Amino acid sequence: MSDVIVVGAGVVGAACAYYAARAGLDVTVVDRGPVAGGTTGSGEGNVLVSDKEPGPELELAVLSNRLWRALAEHGGFEFEAKGGLVVAETPEVQRRLAGLAAKQGVEHAVVPAHALRDYEPHLADGLAGGVYYPQDAQVQPMLAAAALLKHGADRYGRGTLRLRLGAEVTGFTRSGERVTGVRTSRGDVLGGAVINAAGTWGGEVAALAGVCLPVLPRRGFILVTEPLREPLIRHKVYTAAYVTNVASDSAGLETSAVVEGTLAGTVLIGASRERVGFDRTTSVPVLARLAAQAVALFPALRDVRAIRSYCGFRPYCPDHLPVIGPDPRLPGLYHACGHEGAGIGLAPATGHLLAQVLTGVRPDLDLRPFRPDRFPLESQ
Repeated sequence: MSDVIVVGAGVVGAACAYYAARAGLDVTVVDRGPVAGGTTGSGEGNVLVSDKEPGPELELAVLSNRLWRALAEHGGFEFEAKGGLVVAETPEVQRRLAGLAAKQGVEHAVVPAHALRDYEPHLADGLAGGVYYPQDAQVQPMLAAAALLKHGADRYGRGTLRLRLGAEVTGFTRSGERVTGVRTSRGDVLGGAVINAAGTWGGEVAALAGVCLPVLPRRGFILVTEPLREPLIRHKVYTAAYVTNVASDSAGLETSAVVEGTLAGTVLIGASRERVGFDRTTSVPVLARLAAQAVALFPALRDVRAIRSYCGFRPYCPDHLPVIGPDPRLPGLYHACGHEGAGIGLAPATGHLLAQVLTGVRPDLDLRPFRPDRFPLESQ
């Protein structure tokens, strides 16, 4: 019997398991697939503070950014402290970007139009300026999830960490009104607490326990170019429209230019958002739009070949905040899901805070904005 069962072996589940094991708890991670086989394996690896409005999510992002940097010192995964550059296409948008940066209270530099090429020499002409965020970074998400699980099981944990992959959760075990474990396709797994870290499928796992979480899939596509001989893009670069799209409630298609290089020499191009259920059908028009937006931002990409594309599903919540903490409707059940497109960036803080709650330590941040029962009944 484990102290904690984590449902989900993506990066959020891996972080929950890692910090719980470090705190001395015995942990079992259960997943129907492989490590990082869901949304984590389809992400860019964003670790961002630049796209967050002032408030609880930004506080979570700042804490997580600090934790990612500490984790990177242990090694085992790619971490690039590259910084992010948000660019504006008009003077009005530049004023709004500068105003947001001033309210965020994080490290930044307002970049006038004439200085943009000091940061990115290959940017297009005619941009009105931007804001540079040195804290923005990128991880390779699949390697990061695997490294967290390995380190939690090996060198850094005082507790234990076990994996049970290929075991689909089909229900929950209970003693009276309290959750005591999960039923899986490969038998019951018992524990003192269960963390729902099932990402986009977090609402479905919650439903198996008899509680409602309005977590919905929000599909996104990414284009990958051929490896370049010389690095073309120094930072994570995106237009101001990306910030707007992140906060949007629209179910329809939205796209904005997001472009960055990788250590392998490829360039990742995003980002699209649309709520179409779990439909994985490749949309050539969406990919064409992403390519055109990237070329408009970096004209040198016009002569670069795209070699593949992939899609994933962000776990969308109506108020754009993740669900983190104990579920007051069902003792023994905790949630760590609904991070939308920020799950990779916010994973360490999520795991760290839940480990504090599980061990009776006052959490470093107020978890009330992320409480599982905050949603009105009509959204459930």
